[in-house]
Amino acid sequence: MLKIFLLLRKGLKKSFDNIRNEQLKNNLLQAIPFWIGSVITGFFAVMYAKIFAWGENLLHFIMNWHAWMIFIIAPIGFVLSWWLVKEFAPNAKGSGIPQVMAAVELANPKEHTKIRSLLSLKIIVFKIISSVVLVIGGGAVGREGPTIQIAGSVFRKVNEYLPHWWPKISKKNMIMTGAAAGLAAAFNTPLGGIVFAVEELSKTHINYFKTALFTAVIIAGLTAQTLAGSYLYLGYPKTNDVSLMVMFPIILVAGTAGILASQLSVTMLKMNDWKKRKLKTDKANILFLVICALFIASVAYFINREILGSGKEIMERVLFTKDKHEEWYVPILRMLGPALSFTSGGAGGIFAPALTAGASIGSVISGAIHLTPNETNVVILAGMVAFLTGITRAPFTSAIIVLEMTDRHSLIFHLMLAGMVSSIASILVSRHSLYDVIKVNFLTEIRGKE
Repeated sequence: MLKIFLLLRKGLKKSFDNIRNEQLKNNLLQAIPFWIGSVITGFFAVMYAKIFAWGENLLHFIMNWHAWMIFIIAPIGFVLSWWLVKEFAPNAKGSGIPQVMAAVELANPKEHTKIRSLLSLKIIVFKIISSVVLVIGGGAVGREGPTIQIAGSVFRKVNEYLPHWWPKISKKNMIMTGAAAGLAAAFNTPLGGIVFAVEELSKTHINYFKTALFTAVIIAGLTAQTLAGSYLYLGYPKTNDVSLMVMFPIILVAGTAGILASQLSVTMLKMNDWKKRKLKTDKANILFLVICALFIASVAYFINREILGSGKEIMERVLFTKDKHEEWYVPILRMLGPALSFTSGGAGGIFAPALTAGASIGSVISGAIHLTPNETNVVILAGMVAFLTGITRAPFTSAIIVLEMTDRHSLIFHLMLAGMVSSIASILVSRHSLYDVIKVNFLTEIRGKE
């Protein structure tokens, strides 16, 4: 095996040395780390998706076997998820997107050594374990945000392991490209990954790293498709024969979802602040987590199980079955679940829960105003874009992600309208996004340790 590797290496080196154009050689050397990072990211994204799905399936199996077991597994899941992060990787908590945003800001000559605490192999391991434990315990979290932090960690490590003679690559560009590749692989949405890098992460002119960004997103997506098969995150909802009048319910749903998403963000930030001020000991934190877990367990057992998990099955049901209209209280549950889960201190994202909350709002409102099934689908998709926009303040990213995960390109204007209305409405509640505020908190904490 070693002999084959050495022969292959010798052959590649000979071919490389035959290239006479020095600029081409340099460009190729700079591209290779991005390609390697993309392949590894695609592999991790698929493996993580499978493990996360196994965790959700295990939760459903336990609930179907003996529903009362939720009162045991929820407290254990919440406490264990928090403890794993606290003991082994404190910056693995939560979504992971604010950590990547903070790492991008720290990628300068004076502070680049601090990135290690936000993006590392340890972060990858405990991000995966903690989030899976939390979802088995009924936590309303997703895997997409964590995949972005995992991808950022992969790209940072690839950059770190380059030999000293290798052409220097911007740490900032490497991390941003990794995040875009992570999102593309998590949702199978290459355009969404590119737009996310530009809209949410990039303060640099895109021309500086556009080739690396595009190729990394393509390679990560192709790797994920090779391992998981070609798929859409949600499928093909029916949206044909919808009149232009559907724009009015879209505006209503988008405004409502934007305000509620922004209010949810403010609530979660206040909960985090309250925890920092009041819960000074491990004992107090554990008591808080047990109370939160038992509350979620009680709602799941006595009222509705839809408070549990990422909520993907809710999106699939309201978009692809005749059972399109949720009960009026389901959007409340789909905000309560993520609020308690996201602030638990364990790892877990809010992308998928935000999409689910938006879908449930669209489902309730479309039922109240008696829309047709196809119109309902359009309004549900608009609600998904709007709620995600209210959380991220990235309307174009939100619209492109929902567009790609459903392959409904004819709805591009409907979804962009929903994103823009939500973006305006969410500012009425708070000027700053959830991710921006958490990013600043990470930066303050890291810089304060000097």
